[in-house]
Amino acid sequence: MRNMTTLLAALLALVALAGCQPKQDNGAPGPAQQAGKAVDDAGARVAKSLHAPIDKAEEAKRKMAEAGEQAKRDIAEATDDARQGLNDATNEVGKKVERAGEKIQKAAQ
Repeated sequence: MRNMTTLLAALLALVALAGCQPKQDNGAPGPAQQAGKAVDDAGARVAKSLHAPIDKAEEAKRKMAEAGEQAKRDIAEATDDARQGLNDATNEVGKKVERAGEKIQKAAQ
């Protein structure tokens, strides 16, 4: 914002100076044309300087979206692995309880 203010101040000074020049009849652009070109050039430079940060922000947004999707896939995979591990552990505990019950029944006979 500070650079833009400085640039606009410089443009205003240029326009003021351009208006003070004597009239040129040799076909060269007049003060208003020179000032208009200066404003156009300044606008193009400002637009160019703004495109780089916007492009960087768009790239960061894309990368964050990709990272979010990858994290989502990783969480789903980890959840599935945990679920399978829990099912395996439950089955193993069930088998051990069944064997312990059989041992108790044999001991009671």
